[in-house]
Formats: sequence, structure tokens, C-alpha cells
Amino acid sequence: MAGKRDITRALGLGYVIIIVISNMLGSGVFKKIAPMAAELHSSEWILLVWLAAGLITLFGALSNAEVAGLLADTGGEFVYLRTIYGRFFSFLYGWSLFTVIQTAAISGVAYVFTQSLNSIIPIPDLLPSMQHLNIGGIFYPFQDFGIKLTTILLILFLTFLNMSGLKSGAWVNKAILLIVGAGLLVIVIAGLTGGQEHAAGSMAVNQSPVRSTVTLSSFYTAMLAAFWAYQGWVSVGFIGGEVKDPHRNIPKGIIAGVAIVIIVYLVVNYTYLRLLSIPQLEEINNSGNQIAGIEAIRGLWGKGGVLFISLLILISTLGCTNASILTGARPYYAMARQGLFFHGTGRLNTRNVPSASLLWQGIWASILVLSGTFDQLTDMLIFAVYIFYGATAMGVFILRRRLPDAHRPYKTWGYPIVPAIFVLFCVGLFFNTIITRPREAGIGLSLILLGIPVYFLLVRRARNRDDSRGQTFQN
Repeated sequence: MAGKRDITRALGLGYVIIIVISNMLGSGVFKKIAPMAAELHSSEWILLVWLAAGLITLFGALSNAEVAGLLADTGGEFVYLRTIYGRFFSFLYGWSLFTVIQTAAISGVAYVFTQSLNSIIPIPDLLPSMQHLNIGGIFYPFQDFGIKLTTILLILFLTFLNMSGLKSGAWVNKAILLIVGAGLLVIVIAGLTGGQEHAAGSMAVNQSPVRSTVTLSSFYTAMLAAFWAYQGWVSVGFIGGEVKDPHRNIPKGIIAGVAIVIIVYLVVNYTYLRLLSIPQLEEINNSGNQIAGIEAIRGLWGKGGVLFISLLILISTLGCTNASILTGARPYYAMARQGLFFHGTGRLNTRNVPSASLLWQGIWASILVLSGTFDQLTDMLIFAVYIFYGATAMGVFILRRRLPDAHRPYKTWGYPIVPAIFVLFCVGLFFNTIITRPREAGIGLSLILLGIPVYFLLVRRARNRDDSRGQTFQN
């Protein structure tokens, strides 16, 4: 029976690193420098934010790696939080993952894929007469409907691809990652060697006195954009049950993958800042439809450069979307096995893949595509996910006290300072987002809290089912 199948361990350290990088390296490296420029108005501050966000991410990864090494299993963060805080809190994480975190990430990256495709092959504007229809003046489901429909078709296609088996999906990630890495290397070399005439003017403008206006709040807000680019490193924990020697390979893979991505982002964004001035980046941000990476290369290579980087963004976002879909459904599978999600999502198909989880994830991600813009989706999910990232880092302290003698394949470097810094930062990010992005924070928090009545409904249903089975047995 499909319901009795077990997930097999097929992935080694190399695949773990690939999955970590593939989940992170998507749209952010091409797009998010523009909203950062609008907040900070300085190239130096932008690079500092990329570095700071990378270090904070690394601190989170170091903390997470200890917990992952100790508790590695399919479901990742859901399993960790269940062990640390109990079923209720772990359910809220899994519920948030489904309603806003993982599905919004899939929607956001896939949306950028379609935007890049539209710059190469114009997508027809469908249902223009319905674009004004809205929900509460916030959601415009039929706005840019042609692009949104194409995005939905992409999500569903990759969902069915990954239903065929994990190994095939992982090989797709590997091929895409090699292409994107080579493309970014070409951009960096061209920008640093052939962009001297652009660099002088750009960097001069960037060194304007307005950088003195940067506040802690604007720094935090700019980091929301950077954290989107770094988002995804934790996803490898979702497939812990499919990794060979997960207690060693998952911590190593997380740390190696995050470190590589930090270096890549710093070099690539330094290149952008040599090619574009801060006013140009602010104009790109205000336009809403332009991608900073494309505009940076346009001045170097003209239409040919636009085509090149558009294709690169297509491949990059395709890989990131595929990786997010591949790993994202595993927590729902783990939840269903605990009676905390739709019953069918706890079954595997003939290829040992949680196909029902993948399908539900794809459907909801498609609905989210209709709900908002790219930046709305990304700010909302970053706000939500760092609540739980902070809770996992706090778990390092809790498990050290609760299980002092347990074997730990990896211990957090810099303990207790590193996890403490990460926890405090998550608290600061939570309150700053409520102040500076109240709409995104409000929607994200509402979706999380909606899980409370759902939890008690599922618990009651499970209790009634158990009582019914017991009565049948007695009879």
C-alpha cells in the first residue's frame, strides 16, 4: 500500500549543499538591491547590509545546524520545534509554512521568472477589463493576469515534475546551479573589467551625504530585502529523512551553502554598484517592473546583455522555484503522519514521494500568486519565518539544558554568543516590521494565528476518530 511506504535515504553531502544553494540563489541577487537603495541611499550601506544579513543568516545557520544534527528527520523545523516546544507550536510553524512562508516563497520566485520571460517574449495581457476588481483595496487578483496565469502554470508543472521522484528534481537543481554560477561569473568579470567608465560616475553619486540619514529602523527594513535573497537555507532540513548520515551531512551542508552564497552576493552586488548609481537604483525601485540586474548589464552589452541576463534570471528562478517545491512539501507529510494536517498528505506514491503534499502546496502557492505583488509576498514571509527561526535558535539553549549528555555531531560555534545574537535580532526584526510594514506584518500574523482554531479542530477530529476506533474494537 502507498500509505505504508517509507522515505529512502538517497542524498549525500554534495546534494545537500546543492539544495541549500539552489533554495537561496533565485531572484534576490538580481532584484533586491533596488529597494535597499531606496531605504539607504548609499552603496557603502547597501554592501554593509548584504554583509550583515549574511552574517546574521550564518549565525542562524550555525545555531540551526546543532539542532538539525541532533534531531535530523524528514520535516525539518517542524520536527525540531515539536521536540523543543511541543505539538502546538510545531503545528503553528507547519501551518505558517503552508499558508505564507514556503508557498509565498514559491509564488514570489516563480513570479520573477515570468517577469523575466515577459521581457524576452511578451506575455498577452489577459482579462484587462477585470484588472480593477479588488478585495479590500489590497488584493488585485486580475491585475497582470497574463503574467500571473503563466506563473501558476509554471508552479503546477514543476509540482508534477517533483511528484515523479526526488532524485530527478535534485539533478535538475544541479544542472541549473552550474549554469547560473557560470552566468554570474561572466557578469562579475565583465562588470569589474569592462565597466570602468560606469564605475567612476556611479560610485561618486553613491557617496552622497544622505547616507548620514540611515537609521536603525531603515537598516532593519533594508535587511528584509536582503533576507529574502538569503531565504531558503533551512529548507534542506525538510528532507532530513532522505539524506545519508543526516546528523553530519545536514550541518555541514547548511554551513557550506550559506558561506558560498554570502561571498557570491557580496561580489555580484558590488558589481551592480559599479554599474548603476543610487538614483538609478531608486528609479528602478519606483518603477516596480524593472529588475536591477537587467538594468546594470544593459549599459554594458545593450540588447544582447538584456537577453543574456534575462535568460540567466529565467534559469536561476526556475532552479530556485523547483528546489523550493521539491523540499517544501516534506513538512506537511511529517505533520500528516502526526495527525496534524490533511490526512492524504501523509501518504507516499509508488516513487516514495509525498505527492499529495506537493499537490496541496502547488494549489495554495498558485492562489497566493493572485493575492499580491512580489515585494508584498517576500516581506510577509520574511516577517513570519524569522519568528520560528528565532525559536529554533532559542532551542539550542533549551536542548543544552534538557539533553546535556546527548551526542551532538555539531556544536554551535561561538556558543552562547552566536545563538543569543541571532535570537535578539529576530526579536528586533519582528517589532521593526510591525512598525515599518504594518500591512505585510498584519497579514502574515493573521495567517499564523488562523492556525490556532485549525489546530484544535484537527485535535478534536483525531480524538473522535480514536474514540470511534476504540468503540469498534470493544464491540
